[in-house]
Amino acid sequence: MRYLAIDHGEKRTGLALCDAAETMAFPLKVITEKALFVKSIIKVIHEENIEAVVVGLPLNMDDTEGPRAKSVRNFAVQLEKQVVVPVLFFDERLSSFDAEKKLAGLELTRKMKKKHLDAVAAASILQSFLDDKHDR
Repeated sequence: MRYLAIDHGEKRTGLALCDAAETMAFPLKVITEKALFVKSIIKVIHEENIEAVVVGLPLNMDDTEGPRAKSVRNFAVQLEKQVVVPVLFFDERLSSFDAEKKLAGLELTRKMKKKHLDAVAAASILQSFLDDKHDR
């Protein structure tokens, strides 16, 4: 199954894909224009034959949902109205931290790291989702 992961943010939204065997997630791109978030995602769904979307849900460390999680849920509702594939949620706690760790070893400027961070975070979310799915 082909999944698309979304790390939704107010300013930037990162996208990541997995292989058809559901073993490996990889960053795709970062969308920086808020008005194009949904349109760009729909385009990727069609171009990449996506069968389900995984949206990172930013839970608090105590498993509660704060204002950011509510915003992500609202975004997902809008997306769900415009796509025919299932939209799933997956805990994204520490995905940005994981992404920063992965980018730290690369010789990139701060600006370049920032440009890729959200897509790498989306890949981290998707890889965790895939690992969790296969562990069941």
